Amino acid sequence: MQEHAGTSLVATPALVIDESILDANIARTAEFVASAGLALRPHVKTHKSIEIARRQLAAGAVGITVATLSEAELFAEAGFDDIFIAYPLWIDESKTAILEHVLRLSSVILGVDSVDGVRQIARLGRARSGRLSLLVEVDSGHHRSGVQPQDAGTLAAAAQDAGLEVAGVFTFPGHSYSLETRESAARDEQRSLSIAAASLADRGIQPRIVSGGSTPSLEFVRSSILTEVRPGVYVFGDAQQWELGTTSPESIALTVLATVVSRSPGRIILDSGSKVLGADRGAYSSGFGRLLDYPDARITALSEHHATVVGPDLPLGSRVRVVPNHVCAAINLIDEYLVASADDRDRFGSWPIDARGRNR
Repeated sequence: MQEHAGTSLVATPALVIDESILDANIARTAEFVASAGLALRPHVKTHKSIEIARRQLAAGAVGITVATLSEAELFAEAGFDDIFIAYPLWIDESKTAILEHVLRLSSVILGVDSVDGVRQIARLGRARSGRLSLLVEVDSGHHRSGVQPQDAGTLAAAAQDAGLEVAGVFTFPGHSYSLETRESAARDEQRSLSIAAASLADRGIQPRIVSGGSTPSLEFVRSSILTEVRPGVYVFGDAQQWELGTTSPESIALTVLATVVSRSPGRIILDSGSKVLGADRGAYSSGFGRLLDYPDARITALSEHHATVVGPDLPLGSRVRVVPNHVCAAINLIDEYLVASADDRDRFGSWPIDARGRNR
């Protein structure tokens, strides 16, 4: 592991993890989920890190969730053997060989939301091998992908008729990303999954997995319907979660270390633009990220390599810690983390962002 002594020797901008806070976030969420009577299957698209995923499993996670087939491939090759790809895939010729490879290494759950998608998966010879199962996705209010909850049984029956194992149902309550809808989105999720699970049971298919959960809605989940949850951002926190109230500044484990490179009356310019922070800004966001140590400051504009900050009057060369709005998008732009050790925060190790660029 390459070592860096003190932040003054770190070239900016740089993604920095506080290892102590990271471990505390992992442990706290694992304990909460277990106390709620649920299993935890964290979404590793947030951090894209083999090291962090191993820590999540060590804390009690039952498996991992990924966003893409290429992410599944990387984590399967690293020894992870229970992987859920939580999006509908179209398994064409280019993806068949990859899925076959992943199935040789790991059990795989695929999300489905169409009969055509099911039939495409069924063409795989290994679909009947016992290592592949499906979860039917239902739309619980986010209105992205997923069938209507009452139609889940029809799709599950079609998959079963095609010789595929249906393990249950899942949803993503993405409409929880709002100050007003965190709790109501959790209720929508519960209601939709209840209807979907009953729809499967009506077809003689007993769901063993009923999967939901997002970081904003996590505190409102109930085990009366769900069996597992799939939060991702909880490991780090970000400015969105800060402003939604799901985390506090003291629990934010990842920041972008940036340098003041220009200043004028009333504003400073940092060397961390959209190519490091990402460009996401929710409707409720107060700016393009937050400064961890200057909570009243606001990032009012981003260009590719610079951030305009209104608030603190800092001299040139000052270092600040920037909290990205959407940490998942920021991580996808960088090759490695610098890690402030839990034992010595003045020394930095480095962890690769292993699944960087695994977007197919």
